[in-house]
Amino acid sequence: MQLVAMTALGIGGATVIGALIGFIFQKIPHKWNDAIMGFAAGVMLAAAIIGLILPAAEMVGKSGIWVVGLGLLTGAVFLNLMDKVTPHLHHISGVDEEEHKNNHDLNKVLLFVMAIGIHNLPEGLAAGMAFGGGDVGNALSVAVGIAIQNIPEGMIIISPMLLAGIKKRRTFLIALATGLVEVIGTFLGFFAVNLAESILPFALAFAGGTMLYVVGDEMIPETHSHGYERMATYSLIIGFFIMLMMNNILA
Repeated sequence: MQLVAMTALGIGGATVIGALIGFIFQKIPHKWNDAIMGFAAGVMLAAAIIGLILPAAEMVGKSGIWVVGLGLLTGAVFLNLMDKVTPHLHHISGVDEEEHKNNHDLNKVLLFVMAIGIHNLPEGLAAGMAFGGGDVGNALSVAVGIAIQNIPEGMIIISPMLLAGIKKRRTFLIALATGLVEVIGTFLGFFAVNLAESILPFALAFAGGTMLYVVGDEMIPETHSHGYERMATYSLIIGFFIMLMMNNILA
């Protein structure tokens, strides 16, 4: 149990470490912000496909692939609905809606951060389930892979929030909350391993759907609207490759 607790704090803390690194690169020109956002899109695509969608497909096999499709669509529709709600969530960001002149960008940022938070829950479930299965070596391998992945994810959510007008302290607390989701997921997976096994494929696909939605509907169009689309595209490829490389190293 002590090892599970340490692992939960470790994978959640990796997001915080990434967030702290993100503060170092907060004041950057728009050109480089598009590059960072493109990199973030690549990271999210890889995390969605390699870390969520493909494992879900392997769990259900050919006969259950419809579960993955349903999860993907449900996740996308859910985030689409949340896109309608985010204008009413400005109090979470601490930004005054009347004074803020860039509310549309703030909505996009909140949706982006929400997708990161949602995808952290099934990752935590996966880590907790690995410990619940009794194979400590495999569980630690899964946890290390998730933790390493969480560092760039923590980095990429800082700059967009700061540029949208969210104060540094609130930005850090929101980043901390996304990591806390993973801690909660780890304990849920450990204590309810049998239940988690039955819902995990759908949960993984659901999270993957939310990430694909935010990448395709928000991030790529945003990075291609200021004249720096070529740099953003190469950054996306680099982000995808780095996550692919990390996955192969830890496989």
